[in-house]
Amino acid sequence: MMKTILHADLNSFYASVEIMQHPELKHKPVAVCGATETRHGIILAKSQLAKEAGIKTAMTNIEAKCLCPDLIMVPPHYDEYLKYSHLTRQIYERYTDLVEPYGMDECWLDVTHSRIYGSGREIAEEIRQTVKSELGLTVSIGISFTKIFAKLGSDMKKPDAITELPPDVIPKIVYPLPVSNLLYVGPATAAKLRNYAGISTIGQLAHARPDMLKDLLGINGIKLWEFANGIDNARVKHKHYIAPIKSIGRGITCTEDLHTDEDVWKVMLALSQDVGHKLRLQHVMATGVQISLREKSLLTRQYQEHLPFPTQSPKYLAQAGKKLLVEKYPWSAPIRAVTIRAINLIPDTTPQQLDLFTDFENVDKQEKAEAAIETIRRRFGKRAIVPACLMGDLKMPDDGRDEVILPGMLYI
Repeated sequence: MMKTILHADLNSFYASVEIMQHPELKHKPVAVCGATETRHGIILAKSQLAKEAGIKTAMTNIEAKCLCPDLIMVPPHYDEYLKYSHLTRQIYERYTDLVEPYGMDECWLDVTHSRIYGSGREIAEEIRQTVKSELGLTVSIGISFTKIFAKLGSDMKKPDAITELPPDVIPKIVYPLPVSNLLYVGPATAAKLRNYAGISTIGQLAHARPDMLKDLLGINGIKLWEFANGIDNARVKHKHYIAPIKSIGRGITCTEDLHTDEDVWKVMLALSQDVGHKLRLQHVMATGVQISLREKSLLTRQYQEHLPFPTQSPKYLAQAGKKLLVEKYPWSAPIRAVTIRAINLIPDTTPQQLDLFTDFENVDKQEKAEAAIETIRRRFGKRAIVPACLMGDLKMPDDGRDEVILPGMLYI
């Protein structure tokens, strides 16, 4: 039985919520952006009018203002976006329990067995009208027989539109589109397909030789070939599905550039406090550490290594991160953003193989001390007890923006 899958994408979500809550902004170019003074001065979302004026996501505030002097800039209100994201999913769940979030403003819905509510197009039309009347937001919906083509359909017409892509229209409508329109084909992959295989459209990708694509892109080449040919057996997850946690990390853009190993170490140690806390909550241990260092030019360098033993300790995670920093980072430029991530997670009940070169007695003492610290923080707050070296100015923002948890695939 052929599936009927919808992909619903809330239009200009952040900006639309702001305009809906502040009617005086209606019919004006609006952009949601970070604060320039805390080095988050980029466009996060823009209204349709701002988009028509040439404003693009990730553009700096200064560039946007030069391009559109009448642009109204507002700060983000993530709690409100999360609330409306949840309310929208409640509307989707009236028609099916197979609702899979893809970020805060997008969801896939499998309505194959929802015939009681009508055809896929009739359900999409009801959803579109209900979201508008109940929440004051607009949504673009793609309808197709695979998740990939449903997502492609929702991107084709915006705002407040429905696009249906049944199998018989794929060659005529989808194949002429740029290959970059296909989900999971990023700029680097599109450039490689174009430069090394002469592939610039989805149709050319669909008709390419799978073995050639595998040589060029590995197993991902085969998957992209399947997607282009409408072969996608991935199911829309149940609304209560929780994806297995593969890594736990924290990252932050600092309020000032970091110029020394010591500055970066302090930020890593501060971030590791929350990473260790989350490891304990999830009852997992890290067997590896990964760090990402973003330079002032926005070039990001990433390094990782295996740990000598599994751990939940913020101290050991940060120490491993510092070791990577000292050994790998060339200090070609100051660092503006730091991320540390616990990777290759295993259950905390997994037996450990001891070795002759690690002082496990000291490791055990450290783990017990941090378990006691965890208890104190749970009772009196996360700042009740902190390492002394974290008492000064860490050049880290403290407005809580990094505490927002995004639904679905954006959860870390």
